Amino acid sequence: MAQVPDHPMTSEEIAGWLHTNPVVVRRMVAGLREAGILSAARGHGGGWMLAKPASSISLADVAAALEESFLSINTEPENPRCLVERSVTRHLDGFRLEVERMLAERLATVTLADIAAECGQGIAAYKENRHAV
Repeated sequence: MAQVPDHPMTSEEIAGWLHTNPVVVRRMVAGLREAGILSAARGHGGGWMLAKPASSISLADVAAALEESFLSINTEPENPRCLVERSVTRHLDGFRLEVERMLAERLATVTLADIAAECGQGIAAYKENRHAV
């Protein structure tokens, strides 16, 4: 989207990029719209567009909008009475919180513009093919 800001993308187009179902995309864009990351262009030729410059949207913003956690360390105790399990869980919880904080800080430094710049060649080929059709 950052590479083609003047072209709203439909849920079907986005699903094609993500190799998923358009229904999955529609669920995702709801959170992104509420967070002010995406906006909808209505009518013929409508679709989804970035609501603000890609350089002002960080991966942390996207993760928060999608309520996405990149870590899946389950520290729910199987046996809360077990002293060993409680001790291990306490240490894992502390470690998980530290890693989540570090990851959030790093994600906040990467913008969609950074990602778009890295993907530039693939996007350019997409634009050429799209206009050739």
